[in-house]
Amino acid sequence: MTTVAAYAAPTAKAPLERTTIERRPVGEFDVLIDIKFAGICHSDIHQAREGWGEAIFPMVPGHEIAGVVSEVGSGVTKFAVGDRVGVGCMVDSCRECENCKAGEEQYCVKGNIPTYNGIGVDGTPTYGGYSEKVVVDENYTVRIPDGLSLDVAAPLLCAGVTLYSPLKHWNAGPGKKVAVVGLGGLGHMGVKIAHALGAEVTVLSQSLRKKDDGLKLGADHYYATSDPKTFEELASSFDLIVSTVSAPLDFAAYLSLLKTDGALVNVGAPEEPVSFNLFPLIMARRTLAGSCIGGIRETQEMLDFCAEHNIGSEIELISASEINEAYERVLASDVRYRFVIDTATI
Repeated sequence: MTTVAAYAAPTAKAPLERTTIERRPVGEFDVLIDIKFAGICHSDIHQAREGWGEAIFPMVPGHEIAGVVSEVGSGVTKFAVGDRVGVGCMVDSCRECENCKAGEEQYCVKGNIPTYNGIGVDGTPTYGGYSEKVVVDENYTVRIPDGLSLDVAAPLLCAGVTLYSPLKHWNAGPGKKVAVVGLGGLGHMGVKIAHALGAEVTVLSQSLRKKDDGLKLGADHYYATSDPKTFEELASSFDLIVSTVSAPLDFAAYLSLLKTDGALVNVGAPEEPVSFNLFPLIMARRTLAGSCIGGIRETQEMLDFCAEHNIGSEIELISASEINEAYERVLASDVRYRFVIDTATI
């Protein structure tokens, strides 16, 4: 076992504090990663504060991990010491179900093992990226292309693939009109990726406060959803809407913005249940769907795509001592657009 420094929430809703954790020995197919940067995802806050239900404490959050391989197991063939690598939202899965065999490990029928707030195959809790090092099976590790700096690449391991996956699955590209709801840590990646795929991109945000940013990031249009005229003007306009917000929406209103056979895909996960009128769904053969990150193969595909198109996350680099302040700023929507921890400060 290796003892490493980390930042952990000792109990639900408690401030994160510096501590030490144990990392397992490097196994035959494992890589030891010196973590360089770790993104702060809104889901870290949901889980550290038990917004999504009972969690495991102490909790070391972080599933947007970018670092460098410092040791490999005897059976490792995919990576070598010195390789630049990343780890996203999962560190294992059953590897036997239909979804795992299809490269869709995020939808493992038995449930994948999350990077943190989970139980590993050895029966011990998993700890995430707010730490100095992590040991991960090579099959759940991805390569970060040289064209991406590690700091702006870290959020791609969750925010990037969370948007890339539905955009690819629902065929965003030339000739398609795509709307992104919310311009935050997830939404700004959706704008960049949809633009790079060749779609006509619209941002739907509560206000026009970030309009200039949205247009610079690649949006063609920007509308305020607080203006009722927006829903009148944009009725039946979009082939695809991706909602990134983690608060309940007026789904009937947003469904009315879709063309016939259009899809509204949710990647944000509100803590509260939602309800809505089904008629806008039924009357135009529209689809309401969800999407959750991507498999390992698709995550690598996304990283290669982002390197090719020079896409990184827009980040604010912070020290580990600023994590608790960063959490409050995320909740206040006071970040443009992703906090990334310099783990050298842990």
